[in-house]
Amino acid sequence: MAALARFRNAQVSYLPSAWELLSCPPSPQPPGRGGTPRPGAAMKRTRDEVDATLQIAKLNAAELLPAVHCLGFGPGASGAAAGDFCLLELEPTLCQQLEDGHSLVIRGDKDEQAVLCSKDKTYDLKIADTSNMLLFIPGCKTPDQLKKEDSHCNIIHTEIFGFSNNYWELRRRRPKLKKLKKLLMENPYEGPDSQKEKDSNSSKYTTEDLLDQIQASEEEIMTQLQVLNACKIGGYWRILEFDYEMKLLNHVTQLVDSESWSFSKVPLNTCLQELGPLEPEEMIEHCLKCYGKKYVDEGEVYFELDADKICRAAARMLLQNAVKFNLAEFQEVWQQSVPEGMVTSLDQLKGLALVDRHSRPEIIFLLKVDDLPEDNQERFNSLFSLREKWTEEDIAPYIQDLCGEKQTIGALLTKYSRSSMQNGVKVYNSRRPIS
Repeated sequence: MAALARFRNAQVSYLPSAWELLSCPPSPQPPGRGGTPRPGAAMKRTRDEVDATLQIAKLNAAELLPAVHCLGFGPGASGAAAGDFCLLELEPTLCQQLEDGHSLVIRGDKDEQAVLCSKDKTYDLKIADTSNMLLFIPGCKTPDQLKKEDSHCNIIHTEIFGFSNNYWELRRRRPKLKKLKKLLMENPYEGPDSQKEKDSNSSKYTTEDLLDQIQASEEEIMTQLQVLNACKIGGYWRILEFDYEMKLLNHVTQLVDSESWSFSKVPLNTCLQELGPLEPEEMIEHCLKCYGKKYVDEGEVYFELDADKICRAAARMLLQNAVKFNLAEFQEVWQQSVPEGMVTSLDQLKGLALVDRHSRPEIIFLLKVDDLPEDNQERFNSLFSLREKWTEEDIAPYIQDLCGEKQTIGALLTKYSRSSMQNGVKVYNSRRPIS
């Protein structure tokens, strides 16, 4: 772990206010046998002594609650050091999750900055120093609790369990999910007959393995697995090798064409019966889930295939084998490569490919957003090293995923770039020199 926090089973119910510490400083310890002080023992204060202390401090007792806490270091705190305890500041929703029985988990390898994860969110852990010593007082009652008890001038003698000079505060952050794809791409699934599947030493990861290594909440990890079109094979999460994925998709689209089905109503059972002899049924169904939406009509399961996803996959297949592609030629070949009835559009390629309108002839090339750095500044550095000036329309698909809660693309561009006008069009360039 990048960071370890030690928590002890002590109830921290209240941090005393300044007047309580001032009115009741730590009591002198009465002597034990032989005249030596007994560690942790605290002398009982009288009301007269408390009132005298308040008078010296020039505090009006009438303005304070009648109950007084007299604090003293007990046996457990006498040998404690400031680093023996850690305080963690939680927002109300996280407190509620703990009270409901959920867990908070600190995740990170030795070379990573530790993060704390709830069931659905990820937080940075930051140490906040404080000039005031924070005391741990088990069972101490808050002013609101004392008011409800309607106490009358009682003196509460309390032992301090421990202390700290800082605390951990949480800051919501985007989950660190780039590593997830990196791990799964160590051993992409190429089909049941692949030689790799016969190699028992190939890297494979269960849900527990991913939760242990990925700095994100379980819900965020499971959502990203869906985005990556990952599936479970033999209990392990796998990403299909792209050529194998295209092979499955071609089987499906050719069957749709041969049966003259509508792309909005592809029957699952018939697909499995017809294509089962060619590929595992679970792979056929997974392909339908990746490129379509499942629904039930009159008791039968159907899939509505997504034309944009299929066109995007066809474009990726064409572009991955070419460094640069003449835009006009690409659009012609692309349209011919998709199933009849589907219409291609450059809008389908946002975050996948980039068009250079300034070259002659115009060109298009593969640029996948998930291949770019995860860090904000590194992402912008990478983009501006690729192209000096960007329009918002071009750069937006490549920075959209960097937006945090209530953050806009415009705010990101303001922070990490400078704007100017070029031929009547607003463009953005780097705020700092790019080496």
